Amino acid sequence: MKGWYRPMTAEESATILRLHHVEGWPVGTISAELGRHHDTIEGVLAHAGFGVQKVSTRARLVDPFLPFMRETLEKYPRLRASRLWSMVKARGYTGSKSGFRAIVSRLRPRPHAEAYLRRTVLPGQEAQVDWAHFGKVTVGRALRDLWLLVIVLSYSRLRFMRFSLRAAMPSFLCGHVEAFRFFGAVPRTILYDNLKSAVLEREGDAVRFHPTMLALAGHYRFEPRACAPYRPNEKGRVERAIRDVRENFFAAREYRSIEDLNEQARAWCLEIARERRVPNARELTVEAAFLEERPKMIELVSDDFPDEERVDVRVGKTPYIRFDKNDYSVPHTHVQRHLTVIATDKRVRIVDPEVLADHARTFDRDQRIEEPSHLRALVAQKRRAHQSRGFNRLFSAVPSSRTMMEKIAERGGNLGATTQGLLQLLERVGAELLERAVAEIVAHDQPHLRAVHHALDRLRHEGGAAPAAVGTGHDRRPRRGACAPARALDLRPAARAERARGRRA
Repeated sequence: MKGWYRPMTAEESATILRLHHVEGWPVGTISAELGRHHDTIEGVLAHAGFGVQKVSTRARLVDPFLPFMRETLEKYPRLRASRLWSMVKARGYTGSKSGFRAIVSRLRPRPHAEAYLRRTVLPGQEAQVDWAHFGKVTVGRALRDLWLLVIVLSYSRLRFMRFSLRAAMPSFLCGHVEAFRFFGAVPRTILYDNLKSAVLEREGDAVRFHPTMLALAGHYRFEPRACAPYRPNEKGRVERAIRDVRENFFAAREYRSIEDLNEQARAWCLEIARERRVPNARELTVEAAFLEERPKMIELVSDDFPDEERVDVRVGKTPYIRFDKNDYSVPHTHVQRHLTVIATDKRVRIVDPEVLADHARTFDRDQRIEEPSHLRALVAQKRRAHQSRGFNRLFSAVPSSRTMMEKIAERGGNLGATTQGLLQLLERVGAELLERAVAEIVAHDQPHLRAVHHALDRLRHEGGAAPAAVGTGHDRRPRRGACAPARALDLRPAARAERARGRRA
């Protein structure tokens, strides 16, 4: 039984035809002798165009349904045998499914082989373009598709190829711009397969090209053409070039980055151009044929076609825009706004309409690319806002603190630490007592937190309360006595004596 599933070899097929047509063996005898299923034997005979001589004339269960099957296969030549079996079964067929596939194989119309004329192309007349997928590559935490854009000059067979991590319009345009620089000229006609970057819609011979594709053609003055569907002979040069790249360049190739891979690809294109022969003119190398073709191509214009990717984005509450799976920082002054991203394979610029940020592009994912100045400006703005809120609260509860802050600012003191210390005191001792202490130290021209602490200790002592156990980050040194007055304050002698007696006690 295992032998029935072996692949049919050419030698076995010849043996089956000889035994059946020369020796007159029936199908069953051949099947038993060669260890092949009788359906396999019948399939070989049917494929050779010979009818199978049946020993038995017994009617088969499928015979009443043969006209319907032939008519259905004429209308739908590619209909699967499993689907046709379901249709026949719904009409009353009670036979098994095992031998039905061989019956369908004999009934299915054979397609006529189509002959193609060899295309002759004049020098400088045509180039062919196509994308090819080369698997996946890992960039950091991202798994990216690796694509290859190939452009082949049809006459000389000189090729240009460019690997990229996207098959989008920017990579498509960049490939053309670099190819034209590589050739030093532009072919008169460029033939495209039905790529989404080139052809938006097609109905028969009517083709609607992509507007950006037409702008590219107008800039370099070439004519874009779309291949006819199911016509492999029209773009055979670029397909053979892609197969050659897979087998002779990319296989077992090691590279550090996409840039390194493209440099190796360009060197390989130049190397094969010097060595290989043109298929239709074996006396010429690719390099010699290109030297003949180059003067007949269109001269290259001085300016390149813009190939940047433009995307409209919206900035949320945080100063970052999301682009191609990564976050890029922008100035905090442009949050909650619509901006434009202009990106190449190397840089990402954010404009509105002036350039707000210019970052190196990454093809990793979930990365945060930041400009330090953007973050410093945001932090400074937040500090000023926090400080401003502290000022408002402090000035409202302790009016004398405004004069104190003005004096500290004149002397170059730390307003932030002073504000924080006064707000802590405000929470602990209240607004009334803090106002008295601040007014006193302002009157004695001693605007600093230590003086405020000493004044509060004295005021609480005079009021019969215990000294407040308070401290600030501005004054971290331990004090000898919590009730010690500030040296610069001219306290009354009676108060000093009273406090001295308390220390001795």
